Amino acid sequence: MNVIVKMPRKLLDDVHQDLSRPHSFTLERVGFLSGRVGQWDGEGLVVLLHAYHLVADEDYEENNTVGAMMASSAIRKAMQFAYRNQVAMFHVHRHDHRGRPMFSRVDLQENAKFIPDFWHVCSSHPHGALLLSLDSMSGLCWCPSIAKPVPITEVVIVGAPMEVFTHGQ
Repeated sequence: MNVIVKMPRKLLDDVHQDLSRPHSFTLERVGFLSGRVGQWDGEGLVVLLHAYHLVADEDYEENNTVGAMMASSAIRKAMQFAYRNQVAMFHVHRHDHRGRPMFSRVDLQENAKFIPDFWHVCSSHPHGALLLSLDSMSGLCWCPSIAKPVPITEVVIVGAPMEVFTHGQ
């Protein structure tokens, strides 16, 4: 299955700006992106991301084993938004380097624990995780009809400059 994610340049810039803010005890910030979903040819999905939802300072937990640990309140707020608006939700964070980022073992384990929970509030939509670097991104998508997450095949940043990040399956 092919999954294409599209987002406006301004939205990506806003995400990078928020993820760059320091926090009093975490090493990194995280957030959520919401969007609408379309299907083409029965073979793939396109996700049109349109809004960023930051994780508030008080919604982080102190934990020295990971860069940032969200409290259950952060996930609950994102789930409430997904439920009220019937949108796809994508967890987002950044690894501060150049080049294509790869999810760490901890990233993969933690994403697998909470992202499928979004189906409890918005069962017809895919949900996922995007990992940014300073100049690239990659991602995974959990689709309702597929047991395992699938790689996001392409991310298109719409606006000047337009960018396309393509990743094979």
